[in-house]
Amino acid sequence: MGEIKRVELVNLVIFAFSQYLDYWLSEIVPKLEKLFGKIDYISKELPFSVYTSYYDREMGSDLRGKLLSFENLIHPSLLADVKLLTNQLEESYAVEGKRKFNLDPGYVHHSNFVLASTKSWGNRVYLRNGIYAEVTLLYLSGEFRHWEFTYPNYRNEEYKKELAQVRELYLRKRRNLLKGENFDENRFENTGLSKERGRLRCPGGDLKE
Repeated sequence: MGEIKRVELVNLVIFAFSQYLDYWLSEIVPKLEKLFGKIDYISKELPFSVYTSYYDREMGSDLRGKLLSFENLIHPSLLADVKLLTNQLEESYAVEGKRKFNLDPGYVHHSNFVLASTKSWGNRVYLRNGIYAEVTLLYLSGEFRHWEFTYPNYRNEEYKKELAQVRELYLRKRRNLLKGENFDENRFENTGLSKERGRLRCPGGDLKE
């Protein structure tokens, strides 16, 4: 029988894309930081529309995005809550049912990059409240590697390099956490995450019943 261990905390990442990216980031970054804490890394602008036209009718053409990394490490089970909150933020700015920006949350662990999704598929695992998790990239032999099912943009080396930067940040934070440094167990107070998951109170700990 395998030994049950505490789950490692992970680095929250949100990929934001829009036709008017800089404008919408100026609007939503303060709201994202209020929900999830300080952003500690913003990637360079990354092309998005070149990989898919799926969003063009709703959001327009020439969509571009940036990856946002958050300073506070989170328990991986919080990913479903993050997705629900980012969906609410998208909807709050929508006009006649059409969104002005898209927010795709996920997390970086030292071994992979995981995305949240509302869509069921054979490569996704159900979390809760209609949210699934997909291991989009695997970190192996010093680099992020994609699968056959990985979204085209995340197969691109630009995206992988930016996620590798986030991974380096995460590893530094993880080392500090393992040393017991700078861990604030109340870091979710007055945020969207505290409402549903305030029972996550110890480094790497799971829900306390």
